[in-house]
Amino acid sequence: MRPDDVRRLKASAPDFEAAFAALLAAKREAAADVGADVAAIIERVRREGDAALLDLTARFDGHSPAGGDLRLPAAALRDAAAAVPAATLKALEVAIARIADYHRRQKPEDLWYRDGAGVELGHRWTPVAAAGLYVPGGLAAYPSSLLMNAIPAQVAGVARLAVAVPTPQGKCNPLVLAAAHLLGIEELYQVGGAQAIAALAFGTESIRPVDQIVGPGNAYVAAAKRQVFGQVGIDMIAGPSEILVVADGANDPRWIALDLLSQAEHDTAAQAILVTDDPAFADAVAAAVREALASLPRAEIAGASWCDHGAIVEVARLEDAVPLIDRVAPEHLELAIEAPRAFAEKLRNAGAIFLGRHTPEAIGDYIAGPNHVLPTARSARFSSGLSVLDFMKRSSLIACDAASLATIGPPAALLADAEGLDAHAASLRVRLQGGD
Repeated sequence: MRPDDVRRLKASAPDFEAAFAALLAAKREAAADVGADVAAIIERVRREGDAALLDLTARFDGHSPAGGDLRLPAAALRDAAAAVPAATLKALEVAIARIADYHRRQKPEDLWYRDGAGVELGHRWTPVAAAGLYVPGGLAAYPSSLLMNAIPAQVAGVARLAVAVPTPQGKCNPLVLAAAHLLGIEELYQVGGAQAIAALAFGTESIRPVDQIVGPGNAYVAAAKRQVFGQVGIDMIAGPSEILVVADGANDPRWIALDLLSQAEHDTAAQAILVTDDPAFADAVAAAVREALASLPRAEIAGASWCDHGAIVEVARLEDAVPLIDRVAPEHLELAIEAPRAFAEKLRNAGAIFLGRHTPEAIGDYIAGPNHVLPTARSARFSSGLSVLDFMKRSSLIACDAASLATIGPPAALLADAEGLDAHAASLRVRLQGGD
């Protein structure tokens, strides 16, 4: 397919429902059956520890850490930060400040109160003790990924952060190391893939186990996170990136074309969808995409994504897009329209919503403040983006005295009787009767 052969759907067409359902159902990732291989890697890491990590790192990354030390020294992080251009380092500092400020506002409050029966009730929030952060390496080396995963953990109060970064041929993106230095991260390991997830979950001689693992990765990383869940917590299983843009004819088509391509350039399996009520504008955006692809360095990736998985959907009225958006449940939703907040209030399902013509999705990837780790593959129907809460847990608190137990204990004992749990009932009545 050529860029101008993108899928075009009209909501008024008789076959629209079937075509739209097919768009939703289309599988965008090759079904790589890596489960058995991942299980073998996890078991080997559990059995052999660091020896397995070193062997697998040499095998998959073509890299043997000096002296067999998987942990990068603090000096490497400091040196990377010193070598980064001052303007770029300043940009990282601005991003860190903004992301931290936003996430501090998510931190939940403890609760404590006395109810009408005199029972004291509440809950308290505590951070997990240790979190493992997986940061993709190689071609997908994104310092922004480290910021978005580490900062909410730090705001939550996680005492220990262990970062795993694959280093193909021994190379690590200096911006990732600089970001780690700015964040004060002390544990950074040059190991990737399923073996990194196994090490974080179960521990080795040099990597202590963690309680929660977060961060994106390839099919092996995703499968490993599935398999270690239960031993540790995980954030989510991330799929290919997505964007849905709702735009009217008052927009510059070049702006919207680049917004669509900003996600298409991530991966050939990414998806970009435009919904508009203006057929002429739809044509203009399609032409602008074609023009942009002629000069983008990642045109081959973005073009494949746009042709294979992209779509332009024409609706009679923008309001008609609301149920369609909720069915897509996009990771990223741009509303390049008049009164975007009022429109957004009608929606139920989206990972992140970008309001107005001057709010491109890319601003959220780096510096706006909200987290860019978001639900994909329609999972925004039931889940949310990464937040401080992913690194915290809630314990409920209950306190009865003799008087309040005398009020609520008898019905509790009756319910225990009804369930046939005699010791439950007896543990209540022995107190109610003042027995020994």
